[in-house]
Amino acid sequence: MRLLKVATCNLNQWAMDFDCNMKNIKESIARAKEAGAVIRLGPELEITGYSCEDHFLELDTITHAWDCLKDLLLGDWTDGILCSFGMPVIKGSERYNCQVLCLNRKIIMIRPKLWLANDGNYRELRWFTAWKQKDQLEDFLLPHEISEALCQKSVPFGYGFIQFLDTAVAVEVCEELFTPIPPHADLALNGVEVFMNASGSHHQLRKLDYRIRAFISATHSRGGVYMYSNQQGCDGGRLYFDGCSCVVVNGDMIAQGSQFSLRDVEVVVAQVDLDAVAGFRGSISSFQEQASCKTKISSVAVQYSLCQPFNLKMSLSGPLKITYHSPEEEIAFGPGCWLWDYLRRSGASGFLLPLSGGADSSSVAAIVGCMCQLVVKEIANGNEQVKADAIRIGRYANGEFPTESREFAKRIFYTVFMGSENSSQETRMRAKKLADEIGSWHLDVSIDTVVSAFLSLFQTLTGKRPRYKVDGGSNVENLGLQNIQARIRMVLAFMLASLLPWVHNKQGFYLVLGSSNVDEGLRGYLTKYDCSSADINPIGSISKQDLRTFLRWAATHLGYSSLAEIEAAPPTAELEPIRSNYSQLDEVDMGMTYEELSVYGRLRKIFHCGPVSMFKNLCYRWGARLTPSESYSPEDNRFDLRQFLYNARWPYQFRKIDELVKELDGEKVPFSESSDHEKMGTTSDGGGGMGVIAAGSGNPKAGH
Repeated sequence: MRLLKVATCNLNQWAMDFDCNMKNIKESIARAKEAGAVIRLGPELEITGYSCEDHFLELDTITHAWDCLKDLLLGDWTDGILCSFGMPVIKGSERYNCQVLCLNRKIIMIRPKLWLANDGNYRELRWFTAWKQKDQLEDFLLPHEISEALCQKSVPFGYGFIQFLDTAVAVEVCEELFTPIPPHADLALNGVEVFMNASGSHHQLRKLDYRIRAFISATHSRGGVYMYSNQQGCDGGRLYFDGCSCVVVNGDMIAQGSQFSLRDVEVVVAQVDLDAVAGFRGSISSFQEQASCKTKISSVAVQYSLCQPFNLKMSLSGPLKITYHSPEEEIAFGPGCWLWDYLRRSGASGFLLPLSGGADSSSVAAIVGCMCQLVVKEIANGNEQVKADAIRIGRYANGEFPTESREFAKRIFYTVFMGSENSSQETRMRAKKLADEIGSWHLDVSIDTVVSAFLSLFQTLTGKRPRYKVDGGSNVENLGLQNIQARIRMVLAFMLASLLPWVHNKQGFYLVLGSSNVDEGLRGYLTKYDCSSADINPIGSISKQDLRTFLRWAATHLGYSSLAEIEAAPPTAELEPIRSNYSQLDEVDMGMTYEELSVYGRLRKIFHCGPVSMFKNLCYRWGARLTPSESYSPEDNRFDLRQFLYNARWPYQFRKIDELVKELDGEKVPFSESSDHEKMGTTSDGGGGMGVIAAGSGNPKAGH
């Protein structure tokens, strides 16, 4: 037997905070050593943090990374343990995303990333170059100060593996695993038994299964030990990295870390028998045949043994059941953990949420409540870092700290019902009941006097006073009256967030939370500068359908029973007067259901359909429930890059659709400049239409 103990980890790094990152790295190494591991793998770009973005273009960032690596190598951190550290490296005039493999205070090899992530949320080609010379390793001269300190002038650089006396080890970096021809395929044929994947992978609903299936597939047909390390938490950007570091052997999961956690460091250890890998490969005839005619990959020979012989005192890690969270749990824990990181690192004193009593704002409130529950639970489990952060943010004194989530919520979470003459008593009471269940400091305020003041000012200026449509007004008047309510709420929310801490003799400020779901963003069903214009929108990439399922789950599992009643109520903005024969409803305003919007979203973003292709697809699958996902978010800062000015009438595309309908119906379908298609494609507050998003566009909808 060749017994090998390995350690991989989830680290909660913070982009550009080198002290924080080094503290976590050192703690992970110490824990790995304490467990007896001889290999320690950390996340991608762990020294700098993954989300440095354009800071990667600064030479200071590269220099600081080298200084940190020098600190690790001058100490005893790498004594007796192979460590893979992620950092940017400049070679010649190119900047590479690298894993630096170190052992016994020396750099053994630098492995640059071969295939860069450059879609969706990722822009690695903006900062890094992919390594293309795969035929040989090159000699890399270390920076002068590093060379002097380590008494090492150069190091092998490029694509290859490390050949120890008793096994072979190689690196595969994040995106490379998911390419059509991943590096581990050829590396396995070259005898590599241990693969180390350093990753910076963000949370996305229902994505974990896809990731884990890739690990299993990598070793199921070719054998091997696959180690995976990931960042966990908010490292300064919009993404939540969801950990789940693990070890897979010959297609079986044998160790798995948490997906959601408030811990800064989590180390996952496994003990394997490499002879099991050799035996597995030897039993596959096709593997043997392909290995006999493999393409040779360069290697670095190291005269050092990693394995131990047979020892009854050392137990092997066996297969375990893979842990998956339900989508409802993912919605609770992912944004909840991200909010905690954002809160503790921003300098804010808490959150403020305009709580309407509707599904969206109630979902956000429940997520904050879940965050408070996670904090209290983690403190009870002995997490001193979470305890210290909670004491600071909650302003505890005299040795006190949070022991109950509702009490903690009262200190850090304000909810405000901003009602008007159009608000119902039912939504007011739902908001209050939910606030009581969560424990937030709840306020109930009427904005009617402010609305009246604006309308009086408008009347003084113009001589006219707008009326709602139900009172005989036009569509323009109706829209203007709804928008002013929504925008007043935004102004009031930020005023309260900045001044309420002062009112209660607290330092700092509160972060304003938004509550606009992904479907409303896609449809443009929101008001510019309303309560969707917040500091943070925790549900901005979650569909309405998923949120409703989450509310039903949270009513039971989070203990907020009022959510069941909130979920059952029809969605309404409550921006128009309630009459005996009229009540405003979101889906009526939009001209489509939220379920239909979920279908549009996936067809548009996931399947890359334009209007005509979307119509053709809907002819086959209309009415079927397509599972929504974060991956169709219309967030246009980086994820969904499209122009912001559209011809929302789509004349050419809709003419093509009309022609298709004519063929399907076997009769002539008229087309004109004012067709029903065009009417449905327009919005009334700045442009944009079905299947598109225009900056600041949309019908009015602002949760109170």
